[in-house]
Amino acid sequence: KIKKNGNPANLAGMQRYGIRFEEAYGCNIPFLRKLSKEYKNQHTLAMKLWETGIHEARIISFLIDEPIKVTESQMEMQLKDIRSWDICDGLCSNLFRKTEFAYKKAIEWSYRIAEFEKRAGFVMMAVMAVHDKKMRDDDFKEFLERIKEESTDERNFVRKAVNWALRQIGKRNYELNRRAIEYAKEIKKVDSKSARWIASDALREFDCETTKKVLERRNKNIKTKM
Repeated sequence: KIKKNGNPANLAGMQRYGIRFEEAYGCNIPFLRKLSKEYKNQHTLAMKLWETGIHEARIISFLIDEPIKVTESQMEMQLKDIRSWDICDGLCSNLFRKTEFAYKKAIEWSYRIAEFEKRAGFVMMAVMAVHDKKMRDDDFKEFLERIKEESTDERNFVRKAVNWALRQIGKRNYELNRRAIEYAKEIKKVDSKSARWIASDALREFDCETTKKVLERRNKNIKTKM
């Protein structure tokens, strides 16, 4: 199905967006998401698809896998296989954040040297800030510390993930917004081009009307649940 619905003309566009692959057929994401619904919660199939190394097959893999069956060794194996930012982000957003190891791996991977392994740590922080409703405000303290410590990394895929994590934490609620702004101001003082960009971009987003509306809406939702 992947081969049949692929479009070779899309491959050049994927590469322009920095998507790296060894083998791909040029399927678009809406098609892959629709296809994955036919094979939901199939861990064994997910592993077989991942092993093919085909770009689209790996996307289907993390869309149909079962978080409860994912082990730390599987996460490490897949992390080592990552060659592209979209696979990195997709794995973290659709699968890894739902596992029992999510918080642990977010911190652990943020210390890694390899570009995509380090990126994965901060992507985990970003997506957990959005989706993990059980996390308390204090749970983000170590995330913010790691963001500050790694803000000087000049590598594009790392600094963008660090920035993403800071922005998402700062949009979770009013208290974390206050803390994120404090950290951003500290980061901005660091003698690093990357740190200054990360902080300036985050502060700009925190000050925009869209963010203010998001915080207001989320605050109302919290009060309603109480």
